[in-house]
Amino acid sequence: MPPYFVLAGDSTTATQSSDGGGWGDGFLNTTLFNGASGHNYGHNGATTVSFRAGGDWDNVLATVRNVSHEYQPFVTIQFGHNDQKAAANISLAEYTKNLQRFVTEAANAGATPILVTPLSRRNYDNSTGTPMIIQDLANQTAATITAAHNTGAAFINLNRASTDYLNAIGPTDAYTYNLIPTDHTHLNVDGSIVFGGIVAELIQRDFTKLHGHDFIRVNEKLREDVARGIYYWP
Repeated sequence: MPPYFVLAGDSTTATQSSDGGGWGDGFLNTTLFNGASGHNYGHNGATTVSFRAGGDWDNVLATVRNVSHEYQPFVTIQFGHNDQKAAANISLAEYTKNLQRFVTEAANAGATPILVTPLSRRNYDNSTGTPMIIQDLANQTAATITAAHNTGAAFINLNRASTDYLNAIGPTDAYTYNLIPTDHTHLNVDGSIVFGGIVAELIQRDFTKLHGHDFIRVNEKLREDVARGIYYWP
């Protein structure tokens, strides 16, 4: 059966809007083929607490159950950008536990959960003369990987992959992916295609059971440019 990807996350996964936008739509709209499909439940401002409290997680699980008779469901789970804010009042321990609960419930609903470390922000430190990405999501990245290890779930390290690419291309090119010029967190449509392609490449690399059916297809130039650290524009 073809895969169906149900995306759970914050605005760095969500559909492009006036105040948010992530990699999700680029992934769903440009990398899935041969009957593969999905739905983006990314929610602007979401934390691992509010995503559940507001009913979004129930929608994720309901979708998994509804499609499981004709698809192989996967649930991607990416949070951290809002959980880390002081106003959220979510400790790293609670964040880790919340991710683990998502994993368990997605698996119990019949899906393959994939934990995704948070997409890097495009903020650079130039104190050495060479602009480098500020690692302001390191704790959330480590906690996501811990949650994966604790539950036996698969994970993809989008934070590392996005950081490596952004370090390679530098700030001038990185900012072309900004939703608006001053927004170094959210992605415009072209940025969604680029980072959605990076997500697809990471999933394709780790899930050999998806090979051979061409369900996930990454633009070859995007794949090569990202691997070589060369700026890519769709």
